[in-house]
This record gives sequence, C-alpha cells and structure tokens, in this order.
Amino acid sequence: MTPSLARIAAPVACVDIGGTKVAVSMADARGIRGRVTEATIKQGTREALGEQVLALIERSCAQAGLAPESLSAIGVSSCGPFVLNQGLIELAAPNICGGLAGAARGLPNDWSSVPLEAPLRKAFNNVRIANDCVAALEAERRWGALQGFDHCAYVTWSTGIGVGLCVDGRVLRGKHGNAGHAGHMFVSDNNDALCGCGNIGDLEALVAGNSMARRFSGQGYADAAALLSAAQSGEATAVGIVDELCRVMGRGLYNLVVTLDLQRISLGGSVFWNNRGYLLPRLQAEIDGRLPALTAGVELVAAGLKDKVGDYAALALIEP
Repeated sequence: MTPSLARIAAPVACVDIGGTKVAVSMADARGIRGRVTEATIKQGTREALGEQVLALIERSCAQAGLAPESLSAIGVSSCGPFVLNQGLIELAAPNICGGLAGAARGLPNDWSSVPLEAPLRKAFNNVRIANDCVAALEAERRWGALQGFDHCAYVTWSTGIGVGLCVDGRVLRGKHGNAGHAGHMFVSDNNDALCGCGNIGDLEALVAGNSMARRFSGQGYADAAALLSAAQSGEATAVGIVDELCRVMGRGLYNLVVTLDLQRISLGGSVFWNNRGYLLPRLQAEIDGRLPALTAGVELVAAGLKDKVGDYAALALIEP
C-alpha cells in the first residue's frame, strides 16, 4: 500500500545519502516523483558531497517541474556517524571518509568528516537531518511494517550495517543523533575484516556489502551480488560463506532483541532486500529457540516500505 501524502501542502525534498549512492526526490500531495540518483562522491574537496546534494536537488526539482524556491523543507536521511562542527552536522561516515581507517581501506580521500548541514542551510531555511536508520524507523512505524509496535528496530543490511531503535514508544537518538550504530559493535577477533571506521572485526567489517568483495573476491566472488547469487544457486562454497554471514548478522540481531526486549525488527537495504527470501529464514533461525523468555514471538520482517524505504525515511523527518 502506497502511503497517502495528501496532507503535504507544499513540496518538500527527500534526500537519502548512503555509502554507495545519493538519491533525491520531491514529495507533495501528488506523491513522490522526480527521483534522481548518483554514486556517492568520494573524491575532490571535503565540500564535494554537500555540492553533490545541492546539484541533485536542482535536478530533481527540474524533473518534477518544480522551482527550488518552492520547496518548504529539505529532509535528509543520511548514513553516519555524525559529528558537530559549531553546532552543525558533518558526516564521519566510514564508507565515505577515507581518513578514518587510512589507506588500507581503499577510499580515494583522506577526509575525517564532510560538511552536510552547513551548505544546505546556506541554500534552504528549513533543513532536517537524521541518521538514515532512525529516519527509516520513523517511516516504518508510520507507514510500514512497524506500525503499532512500541519496542522495535529497523536494520539495514546494505553497503554498511545500520540500526534505528525504538523502546517504550520512544525513538532512541543519543547525544549526537548516533544511537543505533550497532554495526560497529565488536563481534570477532578476525584480523582481515577492516571496517571503514578503523575497527577490525566489527559487525559491519564482517558482513556488510562493502566487505564481501574485499573478503571473498579471492574465492571468485566479485561482490555481494555474485556471492548471494552463487549461494542461491546451491554452490557449496558460497552457501557456507553466506550461512556464516547470516550466523554473525543473526547474532547481532539477537543481541539487539535481548538487550532492548524488542517485539519486531524490520529489515531493508540492498543486500537484504535483493535476497530477502533467502536471507530472512536464516536470520530468523538465529533468534528462534534462544532464551524464549526474551525471544518468543519476536519477528524479523522485510521492510513494509520495500525498496522505497529511503525515500519515505527522509519524508518522515518533515511530513506533518
């Protein structure tokens, strides 16, 4: 079911920033339209990402037949973590900023953070920015698979691993809006899994889409898509690798459930969404039967907003 946007009186821009791509679309009472995407820029000056977002907003407006000055608000759903510079949000995102883990990570820059809020506020008066998984959680609770749940989470399994958390009906945000960065919890002493944050052996370094090529290309799997395709074709080596990835990811989900006493977790992101029929039962198996007092009845479900969760995540920040 497509959410009704009839209450939006003036058009708003929805910006979704990830480690792989930036997507921008326009939303008003007519729906979401004018969607444009580009690979996330990772070269040039520190200002390059902010400039890219502004250029994409202009392109999206043109495609939707809107003037940029007609926009009432800009909602930005972005990968993090965030750091504050004179009170304004900058991104210290491990899959964008090469200065965090150094040259070994292979990113073509030495940025430790990039400005985001400052350039947007120079161009627009009403800008709201939140962690992408916190925003996706809000969207899933409003329009998607988490409607009616007060103890829940949204988890993305994509270029990175991100989490948005809700306990007792309250979305957790943290001191700088970084609550839910469970992708960077240590889960292994593995010494070949370098995360973009500089950690070796955290959850993201072991299972995220960006890690699969680095970890398994030597076994013939060029990227996450190739590995998952081989596993679903029954190739024994790929099946074994993916089963281990699901064991690690499933343990991370289990840890969230038992720590926060959750009812339901909604999952999205390109790695999960494109392979959801294969991955979901394997992840659920890591929850079921373990400490039933805390896990009985807990459901893992595919995002109700499907592959549009990023668009609606940004909209959830500004939709009345």
